[in-house]
Amino acid sequence: MRRIQREVPLLSVLIPTLNEAPGIHALLGDIAGQQHIHCEVIVADGGSSDATLQIAQQHGARVLLAPRGRGAQLNAAAAAAGTAWLLFLHADSRLTGQDQLANALRLLRREARRDKSVAGHWPLHFVRESAGHDHLFRHLQAKAASNRPGTVNGDQGLLLHRDFLAALGGFDETLPFFEDQRLAARIFSQGRFVLLPGVLHTSARRFEVEGHAVRLALMAVIVGADAAGLDDWLRELPALYRQQDEATRLSLFPFLRSLHRHIRALPADRRDAVWRAAGQLIAANSWQLALALDVALTPGRTRFLSWFDRYLAAGFTAPLATRGAAHLTRAIIFAAAKLKA
Repeated sequence: MRRIQREVPLLSVLIPTLNEAPGIHALLGDIAGQQHIHCEVIVADGGSSDATLQIAQQHGARVLLAPRGRGAQLNAAAAAAGTAWLLFLHADSRLTGQDQLANALRLLRREARRDKSVAGHWPLHFVRESAGHDHLFRHLQAKAASNRPGTVNGDQGLLLHRDFLAALGGFDETLPFFEDQRLAARIFSQGRFVLLPGVLHTSARRFEVEGHAVRLALMAVIVGADAAGLDDWLRELPALYRQQDEATRLSLFPFLRSLHRHIRALPADRRDAVWRAAGQLIAANSWQLALALDVALTPGRTRFLSWFDRYLAAGFTAPLATRGAAHLTRAIIFAAAKLKA
């Protein structure tokens, strides 16, 4: 009697969920349609009350119930994974080619032959329900493809070897968000990133529902608070910041007033450290001004960015520039916190 051999998975696709029924059906369909690769799919759920779990099971995914919080959910999924290579995807992501996962794994395996301290992510394309704000989305897409520190997050996918993830200490679980940016920062400091072939689609629903300018500004505020080590304030955000499935129009002023009160309550030396960290972050990201010019004036090229890196980057990150950025940030937050919504 001939024994039937089952195909061994080469890749574990790990998806954290919390009420993701509207989007996860499409992603799981994309994964099922991948060619030249066999994957196991693990959905790590943080307590969905919609049809997320049923949809995952219908697609043959393994469902794992985990403590709520993307970091905890992703760590639980990684621990349960049965392959050496791990791919973390958001539930509203979409693959754009039938060989996308096979090509990505082939590239990263080749890159890891000499050193496993390598991870991959895709360039992004935002899928929008409404027109407008074209320059903003082109800028965000160019930024995601720049492969620079501070530009990689979970929307872009994350592919790496489980040994590298273990060496990095796994995902941070101290906050209900930011686990992806913190892990990306450790990857940049202890290894390297490569761009994976193809493009990953992601939903623009946060921008469209919450408001494009407010969403962008809030992202900058949260990144700045993380850089300044304001974990206590970031833990307060769930009371102000809704889950994605509950997102609605936002006002930035409650966040700024809350942040301003928190900073004012800190000891003087700690306040000074917060503003220094904010200034250093702004200076380190000043290259985005040149990127914005490239997006607007030389699409597909990096003329202004190359010129900035060569001639201006050192000046923008000099102590005088960072101090100026710190004072400006302090003045803006102080003034904005005093305004009425």
